[in-house]
Amino acid sequence: MDLIARLRAGLPGEAILTDPDITGSYANDMASFCEAGTPAVVVLPRTVEQVQHIMRTATELRVPVVPQGARTGLSGAANASDGCLVLSLVKMDRIIEINPVDRIAVVEPGVINAVLSRAVNEHGLYYPPDPSSWEQCSIGGNIGTASGGLCCVKYGVTAEYVLGLDVVLADGRLLTTGRRTAKGVAGYDLTRLFVGSEGSLGIVVRAVLALKPEPPQQLALAAEFPSTAAACEAVCEIMARGHAPSLLELMDRTSIRAVNAMARMGLPDSTEALLLAAFDTPEPAADLAAVGALCTAAGATEVVPAETAAESDLLLQARRLTLTALEQVKSATMIDDVCVPRSRLAEMLDGTAAIAEKYGLTIGVCAHAGDGNTHPTVCFDAADPDESRRARESFDDIMALGLRLGGTITGEHGVGVLKKEWLARELGPVGMELQRGIKDVFDPLGILNPGKLF
Repeated sequence: MDLIARLRAGLPGEAILTDPDITGSYANDMASFCEAGTPAVVVLPRTVEQVQHIMRTATELRVPVVPQGARTGLSGAANASDGCLVLSLVKMDRIIEINPVDRIAVVEPGVINAVLSRAVNEHGLYYPPDPSSWEQCSIGGNIGTASGGLCCVKYGVTAEYVLGLDVVLADGRLLTTGRRTAKGVAGYDLTRLFVGSEGSLGIVVRAVLALKPEPPQQLALAAEFPSTAAACEAVCEIMARGHAPSLLELMDRTSIRAVNAMARMGLPDSTEALLLAAFDTPEPAADLAAVGALCTAAGATEVVPAETAAESDLLLQARRLTLTALEQVKSATMIDDVCVPRSRLAEMLDGTAAIAEKYGLTIGVCAHAGDGNTHPTVCFDAADPDESRRARESFDDIMALGLRLGGTITGEHGVGVLKKEWLARELGPVGMELQRGIKDVFDPLGILNPGKLF
């Protein structure tokens, strides 16, 4: 019995897609420079039992399986391989439970981040992880890549909110990890192991997520600086003085100019760096005043605090428009995701500027400055082979710079296809040996998302 016939034995017809024109649209996520193959079939299950049937079939026939969420990822982790079975989880999109007493939500992997956030808000609760693609990205994808977001400086990343998981293993068995309780240390922490594993260890079909009380509406300020060094000094002072901003973002001159060109934001041409800070504390105005003073002491030429939520949104608009603006500079972009210690942030930005000059490219940087997580965006003409080559080489130089500064090649986007050659450089031979050993335990046949990570 062939693959399609086996799948039809446990799935409704509408859950199986075989038309090449349709299956081809599931071949890749949003990353550049990442190879993608041609899937043999795309399946869209709606139940845990259907996922189990799919994995049993794949194991019996030795068919590679590529799990997918909303495909908003930026590392190629959801890219298909030739002849694979693409397992799209977008139809498993139920919010099963929101519990205000236990402060948890139980959800399926296809739930969109923004949908969950709004649903828990109705109960006076808050789900903090907020990737930039939160209106499109799914919780399952967030878990698979250990996503971050703008609020991580105060509230942390996805991994800190995943209490427990239901996971279908490669052979179709159902594994439950973690807990629903506030505390729990029984056995090895398998839940954390799955977070960030990019679908290489199992298929997440249900998640228990921690929630927080909804905070007050945040207020923001914008500070203009004559140099990235001065802006990064302000970041270090803000964190060293014990402030807890809900957002602390930085844009370099290239990003500022791109946004100005697109949206006519009116930022002065002399601005070399723009720092955006926000607080969701009971008295945000007082916190903004204290941070504004630190910015001025570090050399800010202008500090503009918001007095209302509407004014805050206007101040933050430049940061939200950054990627869109940089995409208009050239026909293609490569978005890096290097995270360094906060104390090395200025070196990272200045080093990236030097790399841009070396390769004759436009590279704009926006950063989750409070985390040291930078997003250098290489702008290039995809139709120009030489410029494309220089773009890829500059991308590699940026990752090498991050490692030299004591950082990591990815803070929140994941490894996928794009960065797997760099993973060994960061982990070292012993780390790689143990990681591959873990992979073999969960996926002895190597059918789960092959070619990713390692």
